Amino acid sequence: MLFLRFLLFVISVSFVVVAAGLVLYDVFLAFELERLLRPGESASQRDEARQTGETPDLAAPPVRIARTRRVVRWAAVAKLVAVAALLSLAALSILVVPDGAAAVRISQISGVRPGTLYAGTHFILPLIDRAQLYDVRDKVFSTSAAEGTREKLEVLNVETREGLEVGLAVTVRYRIDPRRLDYVQANLPQPIDQEIVAPVVTSVFREVAPNYVVRDIFAIKREEFRQRATQIITARLGSDAIEVKEVLLRKIQLPEEYAAGLQGLLLKEQEDDRVTVDQSIEQKKVKIAESQAEAQKVRQIKHAEGDAQTRVLMAKAESDSMQYTLPLKQKLIEQSRLEAEARKETTIQDAEAQAQAKVINSKAEDESSKLRSETQNVLTVKNAEATAQAKVIDGKAELERRNLMADAEANNIRVTAQAEGEQLQLEAAALKTNPLLVQYTVAERLSDRVQIMMVPNDGKFFFTNDVMKSASAAMDPAVKGK
Repeated sequence: MLFLRFLLFVISVSFVVVAAGLVLYDVFLAFELERLLRPGESASQRDEARQTGETPDLAAPPVRIARTRRVVRWAAVAKLVAVAALLSLAALSILVVPDGAAAVRISQISGVRPGTLYAGTHFILPLIDRAQLYDVRDKVFSTSAAEGTREKLEVLNVETREGLEVGLAVTVRYRIDPRRLDYVQANLPQPIDQEIVAPVVTSVFREVAPNYVVRDIFAIKREEFRQRATQIITARLGSDAIEVKEVLLRKIQLPEEYAAGLQGLLLKEQEDDRVTVDQSIEQKKVKIAESQAEAQKVRQIKHAEGDAQTRVLMAKAESDSMQYTLPLKQKLIEQSRLEAEARKETTIQDAEAQAQAKVINSKAEDESSKLRSETQNVLTVKNAEATAQAKVIDGKAELERRNLMADAEANNIRVTAQAEGEQLQLEAAALKTNPLLVQYTVAERLSDRVQIMMVPNDGKFFFTNDVMKSASAAMDPAVKGK
């Protein structure tokens, strides 16, 4: 829609330019026509005076002849201007609200109209309604706690209950309620950031701060102080169609004297706390030593009692063990005798088992040797048969190879003889056609020092033949004279 609006503006301007060009062109043509016709009239008057013999009166005014002048095309100009005006009105009726913004319509007749135009394309009445855009995104208002910072912000100083000035670095995040833009446009001063938000925030913090002492604002009741100021700011700005999202208390700048005294007080409190902690540590050490001594005493008593009980138990155990020693020894002797008999029987059984195992092993070895011999014989017979079959197959393959070689040799001889016969026939035909070919062949096979030159048989079109003839004709009279 922005492109359409721009296009309508461009077209309307183009029509206005064309209309102005038409007017200027018609005016220029009329002026040029008037200028060209004036010299023609004076020249015609001088020619008439020469023919009649009268002296022309140069002071007399020239006689003007009524002629039709070029008329300016006002109708076409009016149409172009009307079309341009209509296109301009159409372009002015298109309103494009960008993202993050909203608009309110202001009528030239009835004032601010209710309703909000959100981001997008809207149509308004041109020359009657106009639109006022507002940024409805979140905005930030910040203050500084002290002067001389890099950020060029307003310094917010408040007085506490003691009458001391404290610097506050505050940040307020807010936005304009887009549903109440008609109220904002009709009732609130502009710009809202400087005229409403900044005074309200600073005044609220200056009203709330006297209810607290410096120490409370700085440490104990800092969050309470921030929440109370947030509630008041939200209520006041909310009545003016401003939504407060968050109020942050970034930094609290204490007075220099108070900060120095507070630092000394904190150091003394820390020293007092350190002494108290040292005393409690020493008391705990004494209690620990007393408890350790008491525990050591209890451990020694318990250890002595344990030793006495151990000795009593050992004596009772020795007396009880003497009652069971003789029966136990008898049982041990009987157990050793039984173990000896068992070992004897085990030895006899092992010997018998070994003998049986040797007999079984010898039988198994005999059977395995027989099986190996039989297997060897079978393998020998199979290898002999396979060798014989392989020789038979090799003989057949060699015979076939020889037959193929003989056929190939015979075919080669036959083809060679046929080619030689054809070559002899071609040579005979060539000799029959060119009998001098034999002489040329013999001449080629002479020594490499002999140079051969071939000339036509009849001597036509060959200059050497003419030279030879002229030389022989010149030599004939001399021969005759001798």
